[in-house]
Amino acid sequence: MGFFATIIIGILAGWIAERTMGRSHGLLTNLIVGIIGSFLGAVLFSALNINVAAGWIGSLIVSTVGAIVLLFLLGLFRR
Repeated sequence: MGFFATIIIGILAGWIAERTMGRSHGLLTNLIVGIIGSFLGAVLFSALNINVAAGWIGSLIVSTVGAIVLLFLLGLFRR
């Protein structure tokens, strides 16, 4: 993926995770959550030996799952 594709997927993944977890963040926070979530999602999917099709949709799925897990873990620490 190129630089701009990474930015777009990061923002979308962060926004989907934000809506799924019932949070409210800004655009920059969604980008950060989405990009960190993509790394976390890649680690989780490879540890569980799950293969997702490459491309925009596969990257968005992995990034979104990772971003949701990240927001869930951050919610545990804030309590």
